[in-house]
Amino acid sequence: MLTDLLNRYSGIATSLVLDLVAIFLMTHFLYFRRHWRADLLLSYVALNIGIFVTMSVLTQVRIEIAVGFGLFAILSIIRLRSSAVTQQEVAYYFLALVLGLLNGLGVPDRGLVVALNVVLLLVMLVFDSKLVRDRSRRMDVHLDGVYTNEAALVAELEHKLGGQVVYQEITEIDLIHGHMLIDVR
Repeated sequence: MLTDLLNRYSGIATSLVLDLVAIFLMTHFLYFRRHWRADLLLSYVALNIGIFVTMSVLTQVRIEIAVGFGLFAILSIIRLRSSAVTQQEVAYYFLALVLGLLNGLGVPDRGLVVALNVVLLLVMLVFDSKLVRDRSRRMDVHLDGVYTNEAALVAELEHKLGGQVVYQEITEIDLIHGHMLIDVR
């Protein structure tokens, strides 16, 4: 009986181990060591494991394809609505999702799955590297005072930041207290 269980579920167990290794490498080595936000680690891991389990069940149980599409339609309406989540962090959410999908599909060619995991992680390693990140910076700047002249605003930002402003967008104006919040790149 135990050997029957092991034989029956060894493929899922192997896929789970592969997924856990991939999500650990993504969260610990790629994300956390670069961005230092421990609060998002649980989100990435939970999303990844949830997608992995869902895909594993969908591939083991013969159900209509419409149910699978319905599941992904439900997942697609989930939005990341926190202003504290950057576009880089959204990219990590998508990578966690893709790793869960890839590893949970039950593809019989394990070499292909491992290779795709490595490629995805390496692509993220390159594109979220210090070399690429240091070429462009984004920050929110809080200014005392409200500027009606865009040239004066840019001049003030460049003076305060000590660099060239290539993009600025006013995200909030507080006329009562005379403050502005600006997204600067």
